[in-house]
Amino acid sequence: TDTGTRLQAEKALVEFTNSPECLSKCQLLLERGSSSYSQLLAATCLSKLVSRSSNPLPLEQRVDIRNYVLNYLATRPKLATFVTQALIQLYARITKLGWFDCQKDEFVFRNVINDVTRFLQDSVEHCIIGVTILSQLTNEINQADTSHPLTKHRKIASSFRDSSLFDIFTLSCSLLKQASGKALNLHDESQHGLLMQLLKLTHNCLNFDFIGTSTDESSDDLCTVQIPTSWRSAFLDSSTLQFRWCREGKIPSLPRSHPGFLGRFPFFRGQVLSCLVQIASVRRSLFNNAERAKFLSHLVDGVKRILENPQSLSDPNNYHEFCRLLARLKSNYQLGELVKVENYPEVIRLIANFTVTSLQHWEFAPNSVHYLLSLWQRLAASVPYVKATEPHMLETYTPEVTKAYITSRLESVHIILRDGLEDPLEDTGLVQQQLDQLSTIGRCEYEKTCALLVQLFDQAAQSYQELLQSASASPMDLAVQEGQSATFPKIPPGIPGKPRPESRERVLQLMNLTDSRLAQAGNEKLELAMLSFFEQFRKIYIGDQVQKSSKLYRRLSEVLGLNDETMVLSVFIGKIITNLKYWGRCEPITSKTLQLLNDLSIGYPSGRWEFPVRKLVKLSAVQFMLNNHTSEHFSFLGINNQSSLSDMRCRTTFYTALGRLLMVDLGEDEDQYEQFMLPLTAAFEAVAQMFSTNSFNEQEAKRTLVGLVRDLRGIAFAFNAKSSFMMLFEWIYPSYMPILQRAIELWYHDPACTTPVLKLMAELVHNRSQRLQFDVSSPNGILLFRETSKMITTYGNRILTLGEVPKEQVYALKLKGISVCFSMLKAALSGSYVNFGVFRLYGDDALDNALQTFIKLLLSIPHSDLLDYPKLSQSYYSLLEVLTQDHMNFIASLEPHVIMYILSSISEGLTALDTMVCTGCCSCLDHIVTYLFKQLSRSTKKRSTPLAQESDRFLHIMQQHPEMIQQMLSTVLNIIIFEDCRNQWSMSRPLLGLILLNEKYFSDLRNSIVNSQPPEKQQAMHLCFENLMEGIERNLLTKNRDRSAGKRGDDPYNDPRNDSRMIPG
Repeated sequence: TDTGTRLQAEKALVEFTNSPECLSKCQLLLERGSSSYSQLLAATCLSKLVSRSSNPLPLEQRVDIRNYVLNYLATRPKLATFVTQALIQLYARITKLGWFDCQKDEFVFRNVINDVTRFLQDSVEHCIIGVTILSQLTNEINQADTSHPLTKHRKIASSFRDSSLFDIFTLSCSLLKQASGKALNLHDESQHGLLMQLLKLTHNCLNFDFIGTSTDESSDDLCTVQIPTSWRSAFLDSSTLQFRWCREGKIPSLPRSHPGFLGRFPFFRGQVLSCLVQIASVRRSLFNNAERAKFLSHLVDGVKRILENPQSLSDPNNYHEFCRLLARLKSNYQLGELVKVENYPEVIRLIANFTVTSLQHWEFAPNSVHYLLSLWQRLAASVPYVKATEPHMLETYTPEVTKAYITSRLESVHIILRDGLEDPLEDTGLVQQQLDQLSTIGRCEYEKTCALLVQLFDQAAQSYQELLQSASASPMDLAVQEGQSATFPKIPPGIPGKPRPESRERVLQLMNLTDSRLAQAGNEKLELAMLSFFEQFRKIYIGDQVQKSSKLYRRLSEVLGLNDETMVLSVFIGKIITNLKYWGRCEPITSKTLQLLNDLSIGYPSGRWEFPVRKLVKLSAVQFMLNNHTSEHFSFLGINNQSSLSDMRCRTTFYTALGRLLMVDLGEDEDQYEQFMLPLTAAFEAVAQMFSTNSFNEQEAKRTLVGLVRDLRGIAFAFNAKSSFMMLFEWIYPSYMPILQRAIELWYHDPACTTPVLKLMAELVHNRSQRLQFDVSSPNGILLFRETSKMITTYGNRILTLGEVPKEQVYALKLKGISVCFSMLKAALSGSYVNFGVFRLYGDDALDNALQTFIKLLLSIPHSDLLDYPKLSQSYYSLLEVLTQDHMNFIASLEPHVIMYILSSISEGLTALDTMVCTGCCSCLDHIVTYLFKQLSRSTKKRSTPLAQESDRFLHIMQQHPEMIQQMLSTVLNIIIFEDCRNQWSMSRPLLGLILLNEKYFSDLRNSIVNSQPPEKQQAMHLCFENLMEGIERNLLTKNRDRSAGKRGDDPYNDPRNDSRMIPG
């Protein structure tokens, strides 16, 4: 458990694995090691040895290791379980990575069934090892390995699927059938283990990714098993897969199962049902209509038998798998097909009873409820499309499911509070998903659902009001009633075209009741539920794109006096102001309230400030916020010594919303703008006053400044128009910019202070929507960049004095600020509001200082960190792209070690998983290669003006280190040819320049790639390369580039990879 000891052990293991004698030492450990852990160490090291992509083991050695492992397992069937598993993992890894390796025209690693035959013909222990080998191999080949190309993985998986998987599956079914015909003693550990491994093997075969879709577990309910057509006979042949649900309680051959069997042997229930889930998900197109109906009938009959004897579902794992099975029935079959099943009325009744019972016992397996609701959601959504004459009976059972869900959630509140249990309703994402499902289920009998909600809501509201009026009400009773009341506002307010004004009006009445008590007490859960209601109401009923519901507004007018959308918006704003007033110190409520305000303030893509924004601005409550945004009225804007500086993040959201609302009618009205900025002006003056004294309260100054810059960042983000942004710029510069610079000087070591300041500056220099357009006679663009350069230089030079920073703190203390500086410099350099040529012309060092600071900061970052932290990666590579495009002379003037560092970072970024990083690296490389080629072309021509010194120096460095460009050529070419290239256009752009700069190396690389292919594929690969360069001239003109791009595969009809994809390697 000691960290130091663990690090030493890991270091020793790496050294052991990398040592030349590793192979022989591992063999000695396996032969002579007396401890199971020494055998495990040997197996683990061998797995790492055969898995490495650089300097792989020769084929003969890998074949010897494979044979040795098989013999070792055959002669030692009673090893420790973890040792056996590690050796089987080693066999599976060798087999997968060597799947295409040939020896004497034979694929030496493909005879997997022959390898395990001797195990299957021996003792039970040997049979377990043989079945486990097949199971682990199937699982290994099905899983993509991040250390190897995805395309290679798919070629191996496809070949394994076509050549071996069906044989393994039929072998598994055959062994299960043999087991079902024998009187196995399942209380015997070895026989129990054999059957368990057989079920695992069958499940792994059915769970194979047959078509390379790489399905995500998060979309489990949408999964379809794409069984190959060649397997069709196995699913239709009753001798292979019987669908009889036998009554003898014997071990079934899949997919046959029986509740008696499940009850007698509970340890098999999960595995059997997992296999049934996959069988139920077999693609529909595998069968014709008659076969599909028969297949479905057997599945439904089996579900019916389990529901009639539900004792086997008492185990949570088995219960979860059965819920998945139910969900798969509807995801793979249509309601019109289900209603035609012989026992459908009885089955749907049993499923409804099972669902109601499950919802009532919510604490048993809460993660399984999703599948049950998913089943009913899909059933209800299918009702309008059913053409069958048979009744679906959903109008009878969906109200029962809805009622069970709501009442069970209400009843759970008391149990949770009484027993101190974890509240499942606090998982907002899960609750929202379930409520969305419930809103679809309620469509079948919409009026019944609404009546139920109104009835339950009235009961809860009445009880709550009686408790509030009672002097003897206990805190527990009050908490229970508030918890129950919090359930109703979360339920969606209706479906399009069918509003529920009765329940909506009751939520608003409940809000009035709770708001009247906020001065004395409040309930956080209830307030968050109210905010969820407002957010859903806004999406459905507010906005210029939303059809107005006259029924809703008529009902609201009758009960609450809310005649139109404007009056409803006034309720929204009133609730927002109330929450900010009373809940200013509660971060969840404040954050969600401000997000609601922010959503209301957003305009529409057309650019018109239409509904509801213009209506909002006319409200007196909104005008009150615009004129009184101070801590006196909104407590969260105040300075609280008990909270951290990071708690002020919500202020940015608040001022973003206020900024948008202010812009609606602001225009060029400077008086209105200055009136709005008065509180911020006062805050800046207060900080300036503190800085002017020798001693001041540092904590107070920090809190004031951090809150202020967060406010300003929100305003700067909202001001997208030139007129409004120019007013902000002239307000902050030059009066208050020195205060920001001073803060960076004082508190550079405190990221809680510097990060907000740096982010504000990055926002100010961002030319969003072309808002930074200065007049032709204005020097403000240059002055703004000077301030940017000064801040970057000040922060950069000081942050580098921190020295060694612990690894776990390096991002927070150092890299995050550097990342923001990179983003700031990129925004300034690419903003198109500064002519950077004037700096050198007039001897201004602002640009050079900023760029030199960038280089210092860059060299302080290890290469690994550049790719380990996504935000740092994106900011660095986007900045580098701008520099290589517009400031290549600066790059060329750098020291050789700096240039090599930058090129190395580009080389590593080419293989990054982040597409943005990879695309940025391709663009950088293209700019560098183009620059090199142009300078090289100029150097060979007779010119009156010699090359610039930095250009000549850059050429010299590249000529001294050709391996860097050559390596990148190899990387780009291999990605385009052999990998699943997600950004082929970007990857292909630098390829022509790389080839023209390294023609001899390209020729050697081409021959190497061609010769590495199997003989029958070499001619096809050679033709691809010939086609690649045919008709391409030796220049980088746009026309020549485009012609080359088409040959590289950007044109889908002329893609060289269409041939090379089928080439192993």
